[in-house]
This record gives sequence, C-alpha cells and structure tokens, in this order.
Amino acid sequence: MKTRQLKYLTVFTAPLVSLLAFYGHGWWTWSLVIYAFVMIPLGDAFGKQSKANMNEAEEEMALNDPYYDWMLYALVPLQYIFLVIFLFQVKEPGLSSFEVWGRVVTMGIGCGVIGINLAHELGHRINGYERAMSKALLLTTMYMHFFIEHNRGHHKNVSTEKDPASADRGEVVYFFWIKSIVLSYISAWHLESDKLKKNGHAFFSIHNEMIRFQLIQLALLTLIYFVFGLMPLLYFLVASLIGILLLETINYVEHYGLRRKKTGPDSFEKVLPVHSWNSNHPVGRIVLFELTRHSDHHYKASRKYQVLRHFEEAPQMPLGYPAMVLMALVPPLWFSVMHKQIDEYRKQLPEGAALA
Repeated sequence: MKTRQLKYLTVFTAPLVSLLAFYGHGWWTWSLVIYAFVMIPLGDAFGKQSKANMNEAEEEMALNDPYYDWMLYALVPLQYIFLVIFLFQVKEPGLSSFEVWGRVVTMGIGCGVIGINLAHELGHRINGYERAMSKALLLTTMYMHFFIEHNRGHHKNVSTEKDPASADRGEVVYFFWIKSIVLSYISAWHLESDKLKKNGHAFFSIHNEMIRFQLIQLALLTLIYFVFGLMPLLYFLVASLIGILLLETINYVEHYGLRRKKTGPDSFEKVLPVHSWNSNHPVGRIVLFELTRHSDHHYKASRKYQVLRHFEEAPQMPLGYPAMVLMALVPPLWFSVMHKQIDEYRKQLPEGAALA
C-alpha cells in the first residue's frame, strides 16, 4: 500500500486516544484534548508543508481506488460505538468532575471531527447511501440541518453577507457562533420550504426533511434518556454543543475577512479559490481528511478529499487548523495576526478584490 494511502490511517489515532480518555482517569481523561490541541499543532508547526498536486493519471487512480471511501465508511459505525461507550463511561461511579468533563470534551471533539467533518465530506457525495451516512453522523451531534444549509446555502452564498457562516473582518468569534448557529438553522427551514413549494409538496408533510430531522433527533434523545438516564443525556447535549462550536469556529477561520465582489444588486462573482483560506500544514490535513485544502473544496465541491488541490492564488493560513481554532478564541491575538495576513494578501490582488 502506498504512503499516500497509508497516511490517512492517522485518522484512527484520535479514536484510539479517545479510548484512553473514556477508560482512563485523572489527566488521561483529557488526553484527546492534549493530542488535538498540543501535539497536532506541534506536528503542523514542525512538519513540512507540501504544495504538490496529483497529476491527471494519479487523480484518476485515486478516484477509482475504493480504499479512500472505505476509510470514511469505517468511521461511521465507529462514531456510534464511541457514543455508546461515552454514555456508559460518563456515569462510571466515583468519577471526579475533572474526569467527567474530560470525557465530555473528548466526546465533543469526536462530534466535531467525525460527527460533522466526516458528515461534511459524505454529504457532498451523489450516492444515496453516502448521503444517508452523512445524516447518520450529523445525528450524533444534533446538527442534522447542516446537511441542508451547508449544501444548498453555504456553498451558494459563501463569502457574502448572505452567508451566516462567513465571518466579517473584525467580527468576534463568540458573536459569530450565535449568528451562524441561529441564522443557519433558520436558513435550513427556508431552503427546505422553498424546495417543497418547487416540488408541489405541503410544508407539513412527510416530504419536509427538516421536520423529519427534528423527529429523528428527538427520538435519539428519548432513547438515551430511557436507556442511560438524565445526566448522561445532559452530558451528551453538552458534548454535541462542543462539537457544534468546534465546527462553527472552523467556519469562522475558513472564510474570515474574505468577500466575493458584487456583480449586481443580488448577484456575486463566481466562487474562486481566493474566497477561502487554505492550509497545507501536514498533520491537520490528514486527520481532517484534507478539509484544510478548503479553497479547492469551495471551487469545486464535488471533488473528493483525496484529490483536493493547492492553488497558489489562494490565501494561506499562517498555522494549521487546530492552532488557528485556538487563536480564534483569543480575539486580540486573532485580529493582530489575521489582519496582517489579510493586508499582505490584499497586496497580491487587484484593489478591493476578494477581501472585505
């Protein structure tokens, strides 16, 4: 098996570390947090970045190799296994508050990295079974409407004022969370309503996927309550919220300060690689299934993770994703670094292009 294939097995290191958190005690319960936000950023900082892209023949081979798809499929049942383990282990007798919250945060990171990020990759596929797996993963973090809003809303409106998941220059991440979560949820209802009208279906019908999503999520919460009890249910909801906030912080990072030019009163230029921040930092690229090559993902959303490309004209993040997430949580530091990055990038572009 080629190194290009083997490297993605690194993704399974996070679930392995999660087991240490779920079954360990003391500081071991926080081992995934240390791995995700200390060890991976260090790997990104000292690892060699690569701008290399596959040639046409290599792309064709990668797209036809089922290995890359089965890597994703294997993580879907694993997410549910880990959810059950979490619900059992979070109510282990004798746990201190420190240990409980270590396990809750661990599950929250799993909700963000596998429950949402992997769902994001599968949600862009055209096969019905892959899209069903995407929705199943989003269920584990109570964010099923993401499937509608991301695919039909975010990708259409990215880097414009119409998109709640695209951050303005100077916007604080904590206010962005509220805006993006609330408005994205409302947008998903509007998008589904428009689709129902277009197809001639009533709003209150089995055809309304948003209604189905709410019922499915309620059913899962009810099941958890009756099988595991109230406290594990509450801990699961907190873990889901952590996963959602992790996603929204990544949204904040990916499009911060970037804007598409208006071409009319209600129209914008085509989405280009210059409208998303890109990162070639090696470890974050692998463990997030190339999400960090975000410029190409928005340029052509149907491209699978293993063939995403680097574009020289795309704005580049100064650090890898985990480090950028931590930086975003400290607004003065974030503004200091990113505004310099934006100003430097602005010099490479025609006046006013792509940046707010």
